[in-house]
Amino acid sequence: MDAEGILRGLNADQRAAVLHDHQKGAQLLILAGAGSGKTSVLTKRIQYRIAMGVNPENILALTFTAAAASEMRERVQALFPGAGVRLCTFHSLALYMLKQKIGNAFAYEMVGFKKPPVPQESADRDFMEELSRHHVRGAKFNRENLFDDTLQSKLTSRLGILRQSVLESGQVVFEDLIFQAIHLLEDHEEARAFFQRQWTEILVDEYQDINPSQYRMVKALLGDRNSLFVVGDDDQAIYGFRGADIGNINRFCDDFRESTLIRLEWNYRSTPSILHLANDIFENKPLRLRKVLRAGNPKGSGGNPIFRENRPPEVWVSETPIEEMLKIICKIKELRESYDLAWKNFAILVRYNRQRVYYEQVLRDAELPIAGEEVEDGTVEDGIHVETVHASKGLQYAVVFYAGLAEGLTPGECGGSRRERKKQLDEERRLYYVGVTRAEAYLILLYCKQRYWKGRLRNYRRSRFLPRSANNQQDFYMPIILFKIRVVVLVLSYMFVHMLILPFMLIFRRKEVDLWLDKKIQSFARFCMKVLRIDLSVEDQAILGRVDWTRPVFVMGNHNSYADIPIIFLAIERTIGFIAKAELRFIPFLGFWMKKIGCVLINREKGGGAKLIREAMAKGRAPRLFIFPEGTRGKDENMVPFKSGGFRLAAETEATILPVYIKGSGFTWEHRKDSSRCKVTVKILEPVDVKAMIAERGPLDPRKDLMHLVRDRMDAAV
Repeated sequence: MDAEGILRGLNADQRAAVLHDHQKGAQLLILAGAGSGKTSVLTKRIQYRIAMGVNPENILALTFTAAAASEMRERVQALFPGAGVRLCTFHSLALYMLKQKIGNAFAYEMVGFKKPPVPQESADRDFMEELSRHHVRGAKFNRENLFDDTLQSKLTSRLGILRQSVLESGQVVFEDLIFQAIHLLEDHEEARAFFQRQWTEILVDEYQDINPSQYRMVKALLGDRNSLFVVGDDDQAIYGFRGADIGNINRFCDDFRESTLIRLEWNYRSTPSILHLANDIFENKPLRLRKVLRAGNPKGSGGNPIFRENRPPEVWVSETPIEEMLKIICKIKELRESYDLAWKNFAILVRYNRQRVYYEQVLRDAELPIAGEEVEDGTVEDGIHVETVHASKGLQYAVVFYAGLAEGLTPGECGGSRRERKKQLDEERRLYYVGVTRAEAYLILLYCKQRYWKGRLRNYRRSRFLPRSANNQQDFYMPIILFKIRVVVLVLSYMFVHMLILPFMLIFRRKEVDLWLDKKIQSFARFCMKVLRIDLSVEDQAILGRVDWTRPVFVMGNHNSYADIPIIFLAIERTIGFIAKAELRFIPFLGFWMKKIGCVLINREKGGGAKLIREAMAKGRAPRLFIFPEGTRGKDENMVPFKSGGFRLAAETEATILPVYIKGSGFTWEHRKDSSRCKVTVKILEPVDVKAMIAERGPLDPRKDLMHLVRDRMDAAV
């Protein structure tokens, strides 16, 4: 298959990752949100590099499980049979390296082994006895750390005899392999050069889960080269108890200062309502690592009608476990009958294994099938999944019952110093995020006030992670003139307050200003929906995943209200400028923010908008603008004739035109009669790739080929 065939089906961000040039962009960190297709990106990156002429044997890809490595190997070899890419776990790579012959000696001999290393299961009890015999206190020391070279020198000297016995016998545990591979690479130049010649490109999956020693191993293999391609999600870093260090992903841009960061934010698993909840979990995290998950598949991963309903997540409160289980069983039976769902489409997720045992037993008592259990004929049951959240990582289910949303269960109990408790709570929050994003179409969060736990009946407080019910759905009434005054005062106050914060950002956090602006504009749009009492729904939002936002993009829609701008901000979940009359810059605070987001302000009589956009493009900025092709606000829901200026500009810049249709916005302000809630719907329409049209047809007539095409699509949406 040619390179273009490999890239087919990727969204713009995935494509940018696969095409990344290490010579120009140095090392690459991909922050891959849940359900964003990271495995596909890794696999296609390997396939693409092979298609570009890279010797498969020069490519090294590291994963955390043999199963993941096997899956990726199958995908690569489906296109390139027999390709000798080394796809493996960290431990199997270390063992492979130690068994290689370098010059006249085997690598394991270079680090002191008398025999080839043979991995064995860790025997902690025997090891503790050995430590005691040698007067080593082992309360915070285990067998895995025997060859850790960061230990205190006094402790290292006492461990000498134990280390020597391992080197003489070759009986190692898995972590010994990592430490010895590091020793080999860092202390033996001949070996380091040998392996760096062997692997010219290094890829790492689940980068958020690597521990400090694995990080050192990758750094030693890479050397001073740029060819490092890592994929991870700091929001899914849930293995701190195994030694995984989330700091590795947080520090990547500091460790590799010339590196590039790409976010994969299109989720192809879950519905928008579930993703909105997931995004709110990390509302306060550092800006440079923040991701906004967007629904990229309008039918969900299953295609069942339940996916198209976009059900909001529900919180069920029960007094006792019996009441809770009756609700779960009734809902499972109801959904199976209504949507023809298989048993395997349901999952009950829990924080602790002993919770899993309880729910499995209750399902057995109710004579419902449980996944993985054998039935009478010896076959494995395809039933309801009952999993700990840790075990569910990487899996997905149409319907998820997330149980135990109570303090002490989710989040679990956190102990130690204040710093240690915060670190544990952060990981508990990430674990909650993993549980939420396992749901494809329907998520039920379960809080039970009282249950038996560890041998006694306990009362539980509601989990801090549970979403709070919004009170802004309740109607209130006031004279329309007072309502409008209230809205204006609140909106202008919001703009003013955040104007005061901006200088602080420019002085102390200059690198994050653009990210901060994006976040604040989205927050501003949500604030506008709240004070204007707008219930906004967006149809076909998944179409946005087909737009390449690195190129010029003109969003074009009908115009009935001043509220159209914040409505569009939320509908496309991006900050874009817009073409507007120059007089708006004199409105207090509004003009300031219009300049910050890249609006093009023109004099209606003199024009000049096209010139301003061309100047921006000459400076290397791809314009992203909202254009009202009607040229002014309509007096009713009917669209007035379009003007051709924006379409001429789209043809000239070979932009993508994204048509949208807004229904009901005129009643939010201009034609509003009272203070009751308003419903507004935005429908995202198929984008028009002007560049592709020109490549296919040659020069275009903007009025005939573009304006009428967009108008027809918007008329059809009405």
